[in-house]
Amino acid sequence: MEFAAELLRRIAQALLMLLTQPFYYIGILFVIMQYRRQMRLERKLFHTRLHSWAGQTWRTLLAGLAGGMAASFVLAFTGAALQPDTVLFLWGTAFLLTLVRVRFFCIAYAAGLLGILHSIAAAFPQLGQSVPPQIFRPIAELEIGSLLALVAVLHLLEAGLVRIQGASGATPLFVEGKRGKIVGAYHLQGIWPVPLLLVVPAQTGADFLPWTPWFGGDVWSSGWTIAAFPAVIGFSAMTVSRLPQVKAKRCAGILLAYGIVMLLAAICAEMWPVAAIGASVLSIVLHETAVWYGQWEESQQSPRFVHDERGLVILGVLPASPAAEMGIRAGEIIHKVNGVKVRTKEELHRAISQNPAFCKLEIINLEGQSKFVGRAIFSGDHHQLGILLAPDDHVIVYAQTRQMSLIGFVRTQVTGLWKRPTKEM
Repeated sequence: MEFAAELLRRIAQALLMLLTQPFYYIGILFVIMQYRRQMRLERKLFHTRLHSWAGQTWRTLLAGLAGGMAASFVLAFTGAALQPDTVLFLWGTAFLLTLVRVRFFCIAYAAGLLGILHSIAAAFPQLGQSVPPQIFRPIAELEIGSLLALVAVLHLLEAGLVRIQGASGATPLFVEGKRGKIVGAYHLQGIWPVPLLLVVPAQTGADFLPWTPWFGGDVWSSGWTIAAFPAVIGFSAMTVSRLPQVKAKRCAGILLAYGIVMLLAAICAEMWPVAAIGASVLSIVLHETAVWYGQWEESQQSPRFVHDERGLVILGVLPASPAAEMGIRAGEIIHKVNGVKVRTKEELHRAISQNPAFCKLEIINLEGQSKFVGRAIFSGDHHQLGILLAPDDHVIVYAQTRQMSLIGFVRTQVTGLWKRPTKEM
């Protein structure tokens, strides 16, 4: 009972500490900026929006909060022997890396880089004479095993969040394909602020845990406390060949494998300190390999969201629209409308207008089977089915898919990522 009461007291103190942490609010700001940019892209490309930035933000924050509590529970037993200076170094390193690429705003890169610097400091202690002690000492005293275990647990959590939420916030886009043709695509991106309440070693003198965390070794013999650690996890993926839910499942599997491998690497770094530099390099290289593999895998597939002889491919369906009520789904193909084959948007509109009272569509579903759906048409309603079609040869704008720095990311909040084609497609 005494331990439970003490645990609750320290959790309350850590929660109050979290509210004073600017890093958590920085993470929330990134989420808001991401979804505002997403809304701008949707309005620019489709003259409407599929998502609400406020709703997406709340769902993301709640998922991050729940995930943070789950990860905190796991880390309480694995161990998170991190010092307060480690938080500052992680966030500072992550910020510097975002000046190169926004996607480097990930603990895998920051922790890996700090692990490499730690190994250099351990191998060349004489560097402490020329490096300021407020920088050299925290790096030299890093618990690399604990740090890499944190990387592993957060990526396992990220795998779960991507599996659950990765497809729900996917943005349909028009992008330039491999041969210069404009094709339909989906951009999956998520940033989750994850508040962690970490059980960390402290010089309290008399308080001891009823269990011994795996990482950290003898540092737990002096006592413990709970510290607030605001983390941010995120992922980004583009697909032209898969439906969002299929791509999200694929990405989640890759993240799960990464998390398991990094947990094994963290154990090796804890048991054999000489392996710390190899595990730190692996944190970066393996993450980059996963990103490269996803891009390479996409490049080997044919675009899915392009019109063909069967009809018009549906890129997206607006929520709460007539199309959604009829059960039409992204990736399906409009084959006939009121018995008339359609191959262009103009043919679609003419076919719908032929019957002023009722619209009957023959759809080729995701399994390649025909299904028939229908709906009453009201005056002036024939253009409002809520279907977003894949691009045709007359598309006006499309999204650029380039890697951005933090400055570029902020600039796109004003200018956007789209540009007009310079030639007829």
